[in-house]
Amino acid sequence: MHKDIAEILFTEEEIARRVGEIGSAITRDYADVAEEGVVLVSVLRGAAIFMADLARAIDLPVEMDYMAISSYGNGAKSSGVVRILKDLSSEIAGRHVIVAEDILDSGLTLKYLLKNLSSRGPASLTVATLLRKRTLAQADIDCAYVGFECPDQFIVGYGLDFAERYRNLPYIGVLKSEVY
Repeated sequence: MHKDIAEILFTEEEIARRVGEIGSAITRDYADVAEEGVVLVSVLRGAAIFMADLARAIDLPVEMDYMAISSYGNGAKSSGVVRILKDLSSEIAGRHVIVAEDILDSGLTLKYLLKNLSSRGPASLTVATLLRKRTLAQADIDCAYVGFECPDQFIVGYGLDFAERYRNLPYIGVLKSEVY
């Protein structure tokens, strides 16, 4: 797998440090609701590793929940047309919800997800994304917590995949173009 990586963008150590910083910021920002804590929500499967590490970096009560969604498009790009395959198990009305996102690319799927979650009446709803690609066509989404800005390239590792491979790489790298 490592031979398929053109360049390492963020090392295992850099990711751990940055996730820790985001966890500390969330702990600080939600200190006034420390007793009730927060609900972390991730979309399976890409963000699961980020969310697990982020949960351990937050010094508050944390509930974790997951959604599975299918986004239809041409395969490489999302159309923003979304179907929920697995919904939340938890009630989020009146709770502080943080969506843990692996990568903000077009933002179309995330925009739909935020609208859907917002309709359920959470006390607050915010986004923590590990990676944010800066693209011209990106939907306007306010992310309270951003791990790293990254180039508009095909990125894998630390939960991000190509054809369900490379998720288990401990770093984030650019996949060689001849692989995909």
